[in-house]
Amino acid sequence: MSSIHEITAEAGARHRRKRVGRGRGSGHGKTCGRGTKGCQSRAGGGVRPLTEGGQMPLFRRVAKRGFNNFNFRTEYEIVNLDQIEKTFTTGGSVNIASLRQNRLIRGAEPLVKVLGRGAVARRYALEVHAVSGSAREAIEKAGGSVTLIERRDPAAAAKAKRNSAKGRPRPKPQERRGRRPGESSGKQN
Repeated sequence: MSSIHEITAEAGARHRRKRVGRGRGSGHGKTCGRGTKGCQSRAGGGVRPLTEGGQMPLFRRVAKRGFNNFNFRTEYEIVNLDQIEKTFTTGGSVNIASLRQNRLIRGAEPLVKVLGRGAVARRYALEVHAVSGSAREAIEKAGGSVTLIERRDPAAAAKAKRNSAKGRPRPKPQERRGRRPGESSGKQN
């Protein structure tokens, strides 16, 4: 039987670090294996990803069609009934603060949705942003209640801001320059 001090790495499992710029005799002196000139030889150099030389890049060759809501999609933190049942053993109020305190959700201002996996035996008063139909049914069947938190729709808020700016009268040219109406510019004709 071998001892711990006799255990070694398999041959070839560990590589020596390549020490560059240590003179001609090392084989990696002067240009340090980068060759001469060009963007690859410069510090911080190299071409960006997807560069194809003079060929038309893939992202310009392929047609852009369709729609993608990646920038303004709604993402929920998901909590299931079995997690609530396991964490909140006495029943009672379940809200964003208590879910965060028990580490069921993360994030600065998460939107929380409760889904119906698992069974509920205790009464819970849920205060969340969204609830699935099966989860609502299970909570209410156990004698609990569900309150939905009103959330601000970012797209609607942006639209309201644009529309409110349209209704405002534009300032007159002299007001824009900081002069009061009727005040002269100081120039004599």
